[in-house]
Amino acid sequence: MKPSHFVNFVLACLVSWVAYSQTDEAIFKKLDEIAIIDQKVMMPMRDGIRLATDIYRPKTTEKVPIIFSRTPYNFNSWGDGKRRTRTAERAYEAVKRGYAYVVQNERGRFFSEGEWDILGMPLTDGYDAFSWMKDQPWSNGKIGTYGCSSTAEWQMAVAALDHPSLAAMVPQGFGAGVGTVDGLVEQGNWYRGGAEQLLFFSWLYGVEHDKYKPRIPSGASQEDLIRISRFYDLAPENPEVDFSKAFFHLPIQDMLQNIHGKREIFDKMVRRKPNHEDWYKGGLYHDTMDLKTPGFWFVSWYDVSVTPNLYLFNHLRNKSKDIASRDNHYLVIAPTLHCRYTRATENTVVGQMSVGDARLNYDEQIYKWWDLWLKGQSNDFKEKTPRVQYYTMGSNKWQNATQWPPADVKMVNYYLNSKGTANTSSGTGTLSRRKAAKDTPDAFTYDPMNPVPSVGGNVCCMGNAVDGGAFDQQEVEKRSDVLVYSTPPLKEGVEVSGFIEATLYVSSDVKDTDFTIKLVDVHPDGTAYNLDETIQRARYREGYDKEVFMEKGTVYKIDLTPMSTSNYFKKGHQIRIEISSSNFPRFARNLNTGGTNYDESKGVIANNKIHHSRKYPSHIRLPMR
Repeated sequence: MKPSHFVNFVLACLVSWVAYSQTDEAIFKKLDEIAIIDQKVMMPMRDGIRLATDIYRPKTTEKVPIIFSRTPYNFNSWGDGKRRTRTAERAYEAVKRGYAYVVQNERGRFFSEGEWDILGMPLTDGYDAFSWMKDQPWSNGKIGTYGCSSTAEWQMAVAALDHPSLAAMVPQGFGAGVGTVDGLVEQGNWYRGGAEQLLFFSWLYGVEHDKYKPRIPSGASQEDLIRISRFYDLAPENPEVDFSKAFFHLPIQDMLQNIHGKREIFDKMVRRKPNHEDWYKGGLYHDTMDLKTPGFWFVSWYDVSVTPNLYLFNHLRNKSKDIASRDNHYLVIAPTLHCRYTRATENTVVGQMSVGDARLNYDEQIYKWWDLWLKGQSNDFKEKTPRVQYYTMGSNKWQNATQWPPADVKMVNYYLNSKGTANTSSGTGTLSRRKAAKDTPDAFTYDPMNPVPSVGGNVCCMGNAVDGGAFDQQEVEKRSDVLVYSTPPLKEGVEVSGFIEATLYVSSDVKDTDFTIKLVDVHPDGTAYNLDETIQRARYREGYDKEVFMEKGTVYKIDLTPMSTSNYFKKGHQIRIEISSSNFPRFARNLNTGGTNYDESKGVIANNKIHHSRKYPSHIRLPMR
């Protein structure tokens, strides 16, 4: 990060913190004036476990609809200016508009009883919560779910249970709740192309409560819970870890043990292969589930799971078994990091790149959505709200479409060409509309002990190891193990909006290795901003239900998981891709042995090749308009 960017970032954080600490107590006072506040209500589940719940509802005798947020995160806040959660702000906004706002901790989190498991708690917890809320004398029986990231990821699988009171949902940054959808097998962002995404390694370290944590005695009264929570909120504070170093530890199965993290959930997950049966037993949504609940979906270009999120939206729009429900899904795609929708400003900066004024009237649209489905108002949401609202970077503007990708997009093939020396940005690699006449493969050496570093990207939750967003890739492109293919400077600007598909023809001298690809926008001054990236583990090239290893020197076709963006490549810019075999620590390193990888400490060097010719037409497919 450049010094100027760092200074601006620190100043922005300070301003935000001061403003928040000054208004936290004030917002609670305003909330107290209009709301009946009922905190630490212990909502019973069917197995007797009680979940800690705070309820904020209007001071009225009329029955009201409910906006429900269930989360693993700490929402304990008392308006004293010391505990700065956003619960009061959200509750105030809901109550003043005539809604009850209900926030609840997942089982095993903070004051909720039971044992926690990431997306592994019973789906019945959500169903039972809906039943309890609809039966309250102040409820009109209509419930909407709302939240981002872990507060969104549980919503889809529970919605598929089709509770009669669940009327609508607003999931934001929800990709870690997606298991499998239309050929993508991500299993809640644990995998991408069969390679582990290390974000959950650091996330679990930071959030998981210890099994030996202090526990409130069973049957504690609401009065006692309120009193206790005012001075003791059960929030763990793990020692700070330098994840830029911790992620290098091998074997990866011992990574959390090496930093003294809690390991039970991690130990189970790190050993699961992409198609392990346990991925289908917890709280992940899979496309075998029928989801009828109307959804207003929010996605970010620089989020970790933008492509799976968009695949899920398309699946519900085009393949839902309940044909009538297909019309009840709407999509917003913002040019922000994970869950940063409302932080867009007149000059929105994502990483190092300015994307202009990316503000949007989120609250107005969301509450029109709630009014339609929870209050039954005959408003103009469906008439006035575009099916898809997406932000195009480069041209820096919001655009509308009737589908994703936009209907007028045309897929255009760009073939890899070179003289056999595409290594580094100074090499001979090009992207051309024509296939190479003969095969002059580009070779590079992948050493797992010296992986290509992740610089920016579509990431989340990686501690100090990787900053998300667009960053200049020029230093990465100087490495000899990075192949670079670029168009000539564009004579006219072009918009690329949709899924970017890639097919590579590869060979290696090892049984298994990875292949990575990154899409880049190169400015006339040479600055090379990343847009999206993906990876494919070679052993899973024929599917995730089997492993097929490579034979030395044999050429194999690999189709990578699609990337996604909406970017206007201006006149004079270049469209570029980078290819290698690592993008670390964004993705776990393949040690190239053909073994289990998670329990191995020593790797072998792979000599990999990318082939391009009429026989081996390695190419990318760009959605152009």
